[in-house]
Amino acid sequence: MIVLDRVSKLHGSKVAVDHVSLHIKPGEFFGLLGPNGAGKTTIIRMITALTAPSAGQITLNGHPVSRNNTAYKAQMGLVPQHINLEPELTVEENLRLHGMLYNMRRDEINRRIDELLEFTELKEEKHAPANTLSGGMKRKVLIARALMHNPRLLLLDEPTVGLDVFSRRRVWDLIKSLHARGITILLTTHYLEEAEHLCSRIGLLKKGRLIMTGSMEQLRDRVGPVVVAFLEDRTRLYFFREQAEALVFASGLTKEFTIRQTSLEDVFVKMTEESVELN
Repeated sequence: MIVLDRVSKLHGSKVAVDHVSLHIKPGEFFGLLGPNGAGKTTIIRMITALTAPSAGQITLNGHPVSRNNTAYKAQMGLVPQHINLEPELTVEENLRLHGMLYNMRRDEINRRIDELLEFTELKEEKHAPANTLSGGMKRKVLIARALMHNPRLLLLDEPTVGLDVFSRRRVWDLIKSLHARGITILLTTHYLEEAEHLCSRIGLLKKGRLIMTGSMEQLRDRVGPVVVAFLEDRTRLYFFREQAEALVFASGLTKEFTIRQTSLEDVFVKMTEESVELN
């Protein structure tokens, strides 16, 4: 569906994205992870034609990305990291405005608003101004707005940032139900358990380069499915193919340790050598 072919992006002399090649298939749920400044949002902006690549090419169903190609843009919906609803407009009016921008017919707009308010459990907030909603409800409106024109690809740029645990879980349920309906999803997130919980395949970015892709099982296999963790000057992680190997290694330790299955956080720390936020 979406293909990035050796895509790079420069900001002056700074390399934001460095020769990234990636193929996301129809119906896939792909998670793009990386530390701050790794290039996640820049990739989203290039896919949505908000900024142009400095090199390489991006195609959607074989058609090159184009800022002025409305047919290209109509195939995707974007849920941005920052809430950009029209604050004085109601939930319904925000959705209606989006439908009008995509030249949808009035009857189609009305039908989609009713469908999406039902789907996102926002029917009671239909006439509420956006600036009166909770953070979780605003995130749901952003998702509903992105879905108004029936896109085939949904881009989620840190869709649960700033939400409490309960609101985040409700948004997760909403996103999972969208994927179950066959929508292709590209997710960027700092919450590693979010990617582990939702995504069928994950890519790790480091300093603009895509250093690893695969399912959770494949990523775990790359570093070792069993980890020994103990605290020295910092948390130390040692990876092994088998638990028996881990036990032999741990038997020589004089510090307290744990032996467990490798998590996505462990993979992330080992491959990016960065501290991570985990909520």
